[in-house]
Amino acid sequence: MTKFLDIVIACMALIASAAAEATDTVNDAPKPTSSSFVQKMFVFLGSSGQISTIGRPYTKWYNIHERFTLADFQGEAYIILAATILFSIHFSGVSKNRTKANAWAKANGGLLKQEYAMVGFGGSPTIDSDPNDASGTLREKSLFEFQSYVTGRRNVAFTDVNLVLNRRFNPLVMLIEAGISFMWDTITPPADQCELITYPFDGLESKTIRQVALTAEPKTAEKSTYDGFVWGIVNKDQMKRLRNDRYDLSLTFTKDSPKLPIWATVMSESAEITDALLTKDLVAAIESAGDLFDYLVVTDQPGQKPTTLEETRPRKRIFCRYRLPGDNNYEPLQPLMEQFLRLPDHLVSACHFRPEVLRKVKTVRESAIAQIKKDMETEKAEERAAERERLKKSKREEALTHLDAKAQKKYLEKEREKEMRKMQKKSTVRG
Repeated sequence: MTKFLDIVIACMALIASAAAEATDTVNDAPKPTSSSFVQKMFVFLGSSGQISTIGRPYTKWYNIHERFTLADFQGEAYIILAATILFSIHFSGVSKNRTKANAWAKANGGLLKQEYAMVGFGGSPTIDSDPNDASGTLREKSLFEFQSYVTGRRNVAFTDVNLVLNRRFNPLVMLIEAGISFMWDTITPPADQCELITYPFDGLESKTIRQVALTAEPKTAEKSTYDGFVWGIVNKDQMKRLRNDRYDLSLTFTKDSPKLPIWATVMSESAEITDALLTKDLVAAIESAGDLFDYLVVTDQPGQKPTTLEETRPRKRIFCRYRLPGDNNYEPLQPLMEQFLRLPDHLVSACHFRPEVLRKVKTVRESAIAQIKKDMETEKAEERAAERERLKKSKREEALTHLDAKAQKKYLEKEREKEMRKMQKKSTVRG
């Protein structure tokens, strides 16, 4: 193999030498013959077949490090540098998101295990299980989304936990999202958020989760028996956006409460509902959370505007959302988590209202249902009109296909005259 490479190198050297000699000679110089090339090969190669440097000067061609410099690889160096920076930013962002999710799990995993029999995706707990062990509490759905599922508690079917973090692994997307949210108020600015959704027992759990998962739910004769309504405490910075985005909150009226901090307000269907739910412990928890708090909503109406009567059927849920602290200090948020997890018990025990209150709530729902029925009837009428027009057009085309050219012309003229008489009649009525 070495001898073969030596021969190849020798051939390349001779070719380069011949090219250099050709540039120095005049155009009418005699061309080298194949025999002269063979002679040069024998001079260049010794009798043993090895490269011979006798009679040839030493040149840079023999050393790669002398033929090339670092400046020749400047483009490749920039590519490697850019790729290194991009990969470093990506993996650093992924690591920060996972660290933030693990910090949330460590801070709240113990509380979740105190309130629920099964937490996360690690299977059913045993006697030897450590209540403070946060492993298995969260599952990574994507590089910026983490979720958990807890079940096994009185008055609650299950609770979903969703962590939505910033896309730290892609700063360009973060910059675009921040710019869009700055220009349009309807777009939520990017932030690390935690949203919790509790589904009380109301007989409609199968609408939101597969029946297979429900086999693990505890069977109970007493399901949540509190009255249905819509009520919430929201951060005023989020109030306008929530009223536009959530159909259920659009049914409420807004009223400030002297018990709450100035940056929070109540959205309720009745003052009596507010009196039953706005407890001292809940107010203290919201004050402790501070500006990190976004909203706490108790509802039995859909979040999206319903388009069918089936979607207006009440389904009880409890929502809570707050932003994650930048320093991973969750102590101010612990009271809010406790109040949220124990709120179903308070609803079952305290939220049974007078018929007058429920009648007022029902009136608002019925007006919304009546509007939906009206929209559905209008849509059906438009569909029937379109179907009649389609049948009429189909019948006309079928009639024209069975006529000859003269009959078709007569038919079209008659149709045109009929249309003109109809337009004249309309103009006469308007005049």
